[in-house]
Formats: sequence, structure tokens, C-alpha cells
Amino acid sequence: MLRVLIADESEAVRKIAAHILNDLGFSVSESASTLDAFSKCQANLPDIVIVDSALTGALDLIANLRSLPNGNVAQVYYSVAKADLRCLMAGKRAGATDFLLKPFDRKVLGAVFGSMASIAAA
Repeated sequence: MLRVLIADESEAVRKIAAHILNDLGFSVSESASTLDAFSKCQANLPDIVIVDSALTGALDLIANLRSLPNGNVAQVYYSVAKADLRCLMAGKRAGATDFLLKPFDRKVLGAVFGSMASIAAA
């Protein structure tokens, strides 16, 4: 089972995403801060990390995740509220694998992560 960490200040966003990803077959944990998220990743690096761009220290979190042992293997998704090129490029420079446009729902998360869940379950 693939493990996902959702790092977002919004409890509602975390809960909704966690519910959808759980339904897709992922093991999901949540974090409301970059410090907590990094601590969880140091203890047990998940396969996928979703980092909200509005989270204080989000870019540093991504860069620090990449510096962990096997940090280059984790898929890091930088979630943004709008497709601003400057923000997207900053996320890419920090080490983001890809981006998620917020707000996301079952359709979006299923399209992005559904095939990963199917492969992991096989």
C-alpha cells in the first residue's frame, strides 16, 4: 500500500483529500505544519507528499525532503490555488515532482493518483 502525507494548514482540505485517497487505497497521514510534516518524513518517508503552496515554509519543506536519504524517490506534489508560472517554477526549483491545482476533488485526485493506486495494489 502506498503511503501519502498531506501537508496543508486547512483541516478541511486535509480531511477531504485523506478521505478520497483512502478510498483509492492509499495509507494517508496528515500534517498542518512544515515542521510536523518534515518530522514525519524523517521518521518514515512516504511514497507521496502533497505540499500546499500556502503552507509557511512550503518550498523549504520540499527542498529538505529532497535532502533526506531516498528523498529523491518520493513523489512530491506542490498544490497551488492558481496556475501562476512564478509559483510553479519556484516549486519545481525546490524539487516538486508535479503540481495539483486546488481545490481538488475525487475526479482530480482519482485522475492523478488512481493509476498509482492500481499499480500498487496489483
